[in-house]
Amino acid sequence: MVQQVTSGIKITVETIFEGTFYKNYKVHYAFGYKVTIENQSKDAVQLTSRHWRIMDALNNNEIIEGEGVIGKKPILKPGEFHTYRSGCLLSSPFGAMHGYYNMVNFTTSNKFKVFIPSFKLSAPFALN
Repeated sequence: MVQQVTSGIKITVETIFEGTFYKNYKVHYAFGYKVTIENQSKDAVQLTSRHWRIMDALNNNEIIEGEGVIGKKPILKPGEFHTYRSGCLLSSPFGAMHGYYNMVNFTTSNKFKVFIPSFKLSAPFALN
């Protein structure tokens, strides 16, 4: 588990290896992750969009951008949190992800970024 706080917003990420499968005659490694976004600030905020960078051990990089998270743009009052689960596929049993959420503060109308700490993706069978 990794955690990071940016501008009073705490991000916690937990990962799990979900298995291997073949797609287009290539083996792929499936990883799941659970993200908790906790508002530790004194203002209500809304997550508007996301930006992810996914990297694997074969030096493949993928950028994912889009509105909200899993179809939602959660509004978080002080002390509230939002948890969601998602996943990704890698071409190798090792990789990492990091990124940021674009947020808006409802009190000041200011837009700001909340950084998602880098976290490792690793298949347990590939570890020494």
